[in-house]
Amino acid sequence: MSASPAAKPAGLSVFFPAYNDSGTLASMVIRAVQAASALTPDYEVIVVNDGSADATAEIADELARTYPRVRVIHHPTNRGYGGALQTGFRAAAKEFIFYTDGDAQYDPAELSALWASMTADADLVNGYKISRSDPLHRILIGRLYHHIVCTLFGLKMRDVDCDFRLMRRAIFERIELEKTSGVICLEMMKKVQDAGFRIVEVPVHHYHRAYGKSQFFNVPRIVKTGVDVMRLWFALVIRRQHRRAPASSVVTPRP
Repeated sequence: MSASPAAKPAGLSVFFPAYNDSGTLASMVIRAVQAASALTPDYEVIVVNDGSADATAEIADELARTYPRVRVIHHPTNRGYGGALQTGFRAAAKEFIFYTDGDAQYDPAELSALWASMTADADLVNGYKISRSDPLHRILIGRLYHHIVCTLFGLKMRDVDCDFRLMRRAIFERIELEKTSGVICLEMMKKVQDAGFRIVEVPVHHYHRAYGKSQFFNVPRIVKTGVDVMRLWFALVIRRQHRRAPASSVVTPRP
């Protein structure tokens, strides 16, 4: 492979997991189309509408009618963040896959920085927040979460929870994702690291949430996440079950 994907017409799939993101989705998709088209002529943009209760579905469908490279996948009911990511990874058809959230806390235009760092010596380029633009309590909880999970799982990363990632689709020939909750990101990065894939980190900007509210920062959700993390720790660190057999597909098939 050449020095970077931009040196040849490599294929690029961009996708957004979207849940009640009607206030930000249109701008995110338009900026993604602009960013992707500047990098390669072979691209697609996918919106995974995860059972949104607002106008996300209608806006996504209108974007698909307006932009030929945009397509939409609708979940009839909410499957959770991990479920939306699984759908996106399964649907992505190109050589490289980029995803970020539909809430506009990251700028799709910064995909170009990740693309430039996807050299022959990299398999996954992970963004890390230059400065987190959130309320103080969320910053503190985020730092504590990062420290705990990196210690528990032996991760060597600046920012395990930065959902601004570019990766080779071939990664999913060797790792299998199972979680449907937000801990899928932790699951993915642990499995990627343990499989020996090469991770590069690039600084990206993080912006204040201008629309909607986080689905994570409430006491029941934090408790549930803690339980999910410990179950994942037992499976991946104690039992090391992901090392027992190669993955046959990107995700566990749904019943």
